Amino acid sequence: METSELLKRVRKIEIKTRGLSQNIFAGQYHTAFKGRGMAFSEVREYQYGDDIRSIDWNVTARFNHPYVKIFEEERELTVMLLIDISGSRMFGTDIQLKKDMMTEIAATLAFSAIQNNDKIGVIFFSDKLEKFIPPKKGKKHILYIIRELIDFEPENTKTNIPDALRYLTNVIKKRSTAFVISDFIDAKDFQTDLTIANRRHDVVAIQVYDKRETELPPVGLVRVKDAETGDERLVDASSKAVRKIYRDWWLHQQGILKDAFTKSNVDSVSISTDQDYVRSLMGLFNLRN
Repeated sequence: METSELLKRVRKIEIKTRGLSQNIFAGQYHTAFKGRGMAFSEVREYQYGDDIRSIDWNVTARFNHPYVKIFEEERELTVMLLIDISGSRMFGTDIQLKKDMMTEIAATLAFSAIQNNDKIGVIFFSDKLEKFIPPKKGKKHILYIIRELIDFEPENTKTNIPDALRYLTNVIKKRSTAFVISDFIDAKDFQTDLTIANRRHDVVAIQVYDKRETELPPVGLVRVKDAETGDERLVDASSKAVRKIYRDWWLHQQGILKDAFTKSNVDSVSISTDQDYVRSLMGLFNLRN
């Protein structure tokens, strides 16, 4: 993509997603994703009902009067975005590609994080780690992330979610809030790694899909291509039996996903490319409050 065109797209997404994060998500994000640590704030005189375990004995001895330590929640978070950039993200039949919606969602979360003084980092993955952007703060860092979301070209087209989760677990040592943004179409055997990752971090799953992936339209013979493997085949979409088989497959896959998220204790949301992702994210945030 030419530099001028890239900058225009970055600016367009910045204006839209920064506005959303400022005007809509600010309060919900703050309460939905809280810091997990406690930091020392101050000492004050002991009051009736205070926990005696919080007494600061050094200060107490100095002033010959009991004082207690006051702790406050550490608000600052490390936020990680795990972005699936496999071949299937380039599919879309209505308003936009899955890639475009994933980019906007990631940018909105990034601006929400930065407004709350959180660090933000990104893991781009296919069936391997494609790129790692270490967590940092600042608008310049956010704009760099948006540029990469728009313009980064992966080397591979397949998907390996377990590897991405293991990378998160092994590389990010400080507890973080990690958003896995994927269509989860080829998600296999990732529950164990998801459970382990969610024990160390606060993992949230965001599924982005297209409505044409949920069922076949009755349009006769169609040639379908797997964007990740390149395999092609003719499908008789005029057949009710064929359409039912496909629909049953989709529902089965969704059931497997829901079961994995539930057993891993991971909050999740599914968003279609023709839906308003703002409402879906708000629902996710409210679920966590």
